[in-house]
Amino acid sequence: MITVRQLIHQLQVVDADLPVYFAINPDWPQAHRVGRLIETSGPDAAVYLAENGQEGVPAEVRTQLDWADA
Repeated sequence: MITVRQLIHQLQVVDADLPVYFAINPDWPQAHRVGRLIETSGPDAAVYLAENGQEGVPAEVRTQLDWADA
């Protein structure tokens, strides 16, 4: 798990105008588009990024993630 601070740090070094995807499952290589962001409070506070549709993961990205071609 990473923190919001770590995620922000990692995102600061990429082009801010690029789309963001989640690459989830090597057995079903789909890139999930990021949707809404929800922040909860209390003892179990967290940030949730909702999924907003999906599309295929390019072969180059699957290779960089060490995913076998699917």
